Amino acid sequence: MTGNGASTEAYLDSIQLSALEQAFREWAEASPRQDVSLSRRRILLLFLLIRYTGARLNEVLSLSPFKDIDTKECCVHFQSAEGNGATRDVRISKSLAGELSCALSDTPFMEAIGYSFDVDPAFVRRKFYERAEELGIDKRQGSPEMIRKARAVELMHGNLPLPAVQLMLGQSVVNQAASHAPFSEPELHEVTRLYMDRESDRRTSARNAFYGKVTSIKKGDIQARVDLVTVDNHLVTTVITLSSLDRLCLTPGKLVTAEVKAPYVILQHGSNSSSSADNVFEGIVSRITTGKISTEYIVRISEAAGLCSVVSSDSAEQLGLSIGDSVFALFNCYAVVLHI
Repeated sequence: MTGNGASTEAYLDSIQLSALEQAFREWAEASPRQDVSLSRRRILLLFLLIRYTGARLNEVLSLSPFKDIDTKECCVHFQSAEGNGATRDVRISKSLAGELSCALSDTPFMEAIGYSFDVDPAFVRRKFYERAEELGIDKRQGSPEMIRKARAVELMHGNLPLPAVQLMLGQSVVNQAASHAPFSEPELHEVTRLYMDRESDRRTSARNAFYGKVTSIKKGDIQARVDLVTVDNHLVTTVITLSSLDRLCLTPGKLVTAEVKAPYVILQHGSNSSSSADNVFEGIVSRITTGKISTEYIVRISEAAGLCSVVSSDSAEQLGLSIGDSVFALFNCYAVVLHI
């Protein structure tokens, strides 16, 4: 997470994490005995909290459900694992908040667990290991500690800015002094909220999302040019109509999400870019998925950010790209859609 070589360690990807979550859900519902079912539901909630907040096991076990989980504000209030009195608030999705709300309003469930998540950590780890091994996953990868790390990697691969990930996990936030528009802690929390909402609501088909702050707006007769900077210090330019500008109530300093569909991202092989595209990012090809009709590329443009590009497989053959190649990822200002 901090560029110290952790990326060489094997983590569960989003598909494996989803499969593990499904395994927990099926296991929790499998017992006909109510006492066993209630106990398993507690383990399921512990998994979901670690899976989606990236919290440490002891942080989750020390939660006071009614005091520390705010389902209305979609937030979990954690005490520092070091016991130094420090606290942090972690955003969760509306869907997870709804599931937690149902559990906390279920009297038999809360009475069964004693109104607390406190349980033997060794027992929790054993149940995590068992679910992982059921799926043929190395039990060490299914441990609470590795799921926390896998969540951090998942967030960064989803382009949640590194400072926001570090804040969420309770780590020291990297210096943002070099950024064109440094983000405050409340703004990083808001960026995380935007990410969680997008993660739980898959109605958009856009694969690329940038979370940033509007830096400038230049109005024309019909359209306006909007520039924004991300927490990772990437600059993104878009052009929208004046009516959209008014409807979104955009002003410098406002937090927005900029989305670009993968087919709109053009890749250019070579050591320098000569293009009229408004948005140009230099990166390294990190993954290639080849199909009969189309080919998908993932280009890492920084340690914590990537872009997805989809081209026809015929074009991919002409490009001749391999993993590790340096490329430029380009897209026009008209390909960018803004959300507030």
